Amino acid sequence: MFKIAVLISGNGSNLEALIDACNKNIIKGKIDIVISNNPEAYGIVRARSSNINNKIIDNKEFETREDFDLALSQEIQKTNPDLIVLAGFMRILTPVFIEHFIDKIINIHPSLLPKYPGLNTHKSVIENGDTKHGITIHFVNQILDGGKIIAQGEISVKKNETEEELKKRIHSLEHIMLPKVVSKFADGSIHKD
Repeated sequence: MFKIAVLISGNGSNLEALIDACNKNIIKGKIDIVISNNPEAYGIVRARSSNINNKIIDNKEFETREDFDLALSQEIQKTNPDLIVLAGFMRILTPVFIEHFIDKIINIHPSLLPKYPGLNTHKSVIENGDTKHGITIHFVNQILDGGKIIAQGEISVKKNETEEELKKRIHSLEHIMLPKVVSKFADGSIHKD
C-alpha cells in the first residue's frame, strides 16, 4: 500500500481533498499520518474525524528550526511514507529534513512558479495587474519554492476580482489538482528522475 504523510499548518482543506480521494480509491494508497506544527490547526480535527493517525509537533517548543525539523523527521520515519505532501504547511524546511527525504517531498504553492515564491501571492497578482494566476505542485529542495515543477494549473483573473475571491478560486483548483498528482505518484506514473 502506497503510504502518504501530510504536513499541515491550518484549515486542512487540501488534506480533506486527499482524504476524499483516498476514500474513493482515486488515490490508490492511504494517508498514514497527518502532522501539524500548529496546535490550533483545524486540519487535525479533519484527520481525527477520519481516524487518521495524527500528531502535533509545535515548532514554538523548539529552540532552532533544525531541532524542530529533526523531531519532525524522527516522527515521519516511524511510518516511512512513500510520499510527503506539504498541504498548507507554513514552515520553511531545513536541510536536516529535506536531505533525509530527498525526492519524496512535494509542495502545493498558490502561484505559477517561478513567479511569486513565498507568501502573499494573490495580493501580488492583483497589485501587478496579472491576467493569469494559478498553482504549482513541485518537489521540495533547499530553494524556497524552487524545486522541480511537477504540474501547474492556471485560471484567468477576473476584472475587479478581490484577493479573497481569487484565493477561493485558487483553493478550488488546488482541491482538484493535488489529489490527481498524488494519485499519479501512487500508481507510479510520476517519479523523480
